[in-house]
Amino acid sequence: MKLRPLGGNRIDLLCCGAEYFPALIAAIDAARHEVLLETYIFARDDTGAAVLAALRRAASRGVDVRLLVDGFGAKGFVDEMFGSLEAEGIHLRVFRRELTKFSLQRHRLRRMHRKLVAIDGRTAFVGGINIVDDVDPRSPAPHRFDFAVRIQGPLVTRVHAAMTRLWRLVSWASFRARRPDFESGIVPARARAGALRATFLVRDNLRHRRDIESAYLDAIRKARAEIVIANAYFFPGGAFRHALMDAAKRGVRVTLLLQGRIEYWLLYHACRVLYPHLMESGVRIVEYRKSFLHAKVAVIDNAWATVGSSNIDPFSLLLAREANVVVFDEGFAVRLRARLEEAIDDGGALLEPDHWVRLGWWQRTLDWCCFGLLRFLMGVAGLARRAA
Repeated sequence: MKLRPLGGNRIDLLCCGAEYFPALIAAIDAARHEVLLETYIFARDDTGAAVLAALRRAASRGVDVRLLVDGFGAKGFVDEMFGSLEAEGIHLRVFRRELTKFSLQRHRLRRMHRKLVAIDGRTAFVGGINIVDDVDPRSPAPHRFDFAVRIQGPLVTRVHAAMTRLWRLVSWASFRARRPDFESGIVPARARAGALRATFLVRDNLRHRRDIESAYLDAIRKARAEIVIANAYFFPGGAFRHALMDAAKRGVRVTLLLQGRIEYWLLYHACRVLYPHLMESGVRIVEYRKSFLHAKVAVIDNAWATVGSSNIDPFSLLLAREANVVVFDEGFAVRLRARLEEAIDDGGALLEPDHWVRLGWWQRTLDWCCFGLLRFLMGVAGLARRAA
């Protein structure tokens, strides 16, 4: 797959909500013409209130504000705010609004998991951070360890185009919004803002089904020295696992920073079944236990780095709408790797080769049961064969 990177970008790495939300709110407050925001979760908490207040301020001064949320991830927000935001000048669309519960049909699993912002066609944010509180009152550590990037330069044109395309699609699919009266009037600036080369990748169910996965696989297969991947929900298919194991066997130092604090117990326990084969091939596995790991990033050979919303599991790689930025720059890659190394040193626990054996028979049985249940659910959704 040809990535077609664009040069001339400035890309700032933002770690966790402490860096992301002030930058986001400041950018919204500086908007003069248009704010586009997509998020999987828009929580009704202090962070959600602060971001919503910034959107309201923008709308009150005449900025065209468009908010797209997922019908499952932001269900509480939709239920409460669906009828009121239009009156305040904030145009709200819902991707696949939840109308029925307890359905395992595949279409219900096709979620909008992207976290994107485009402001005035000149600044964009891409990453994995939802609009939700990132503070744990019991700990000085952020509640979720995650990343986003702020982009200025030619790459913003691709982010803006992807967002306006999905907005039109959701608008036309809605019985409440069959008027094309919210077309963007913004022409994104193509002027150089820096020196970084990068590309913007999306995963959808039409032309870009495997773009993000293919980018990972291409970079892993070309790796010569080091692969560092931090991913919250790690349940890759066979091709991805074998690419990592092959890299480790040819002498590449492969480190996986994975979830150590249980957020979703089924996926956590199912993932651990994969650990022994990976570690036997020389893959280092570190569990992050200081807080919830929510990152979806990677650094390869200090030359290739990605930040985005895509987990490495069947739901992200085969069903959800996702978005990642891939950056081809040593300086950016080194900065991201340094933040991951800090997390490993501060909150990580390196698993020993005999970790699986030392778990005890009852824990191994639980892991295998969860693995089997997850594979069954994937089969019901029609994913098992595609993820093999």
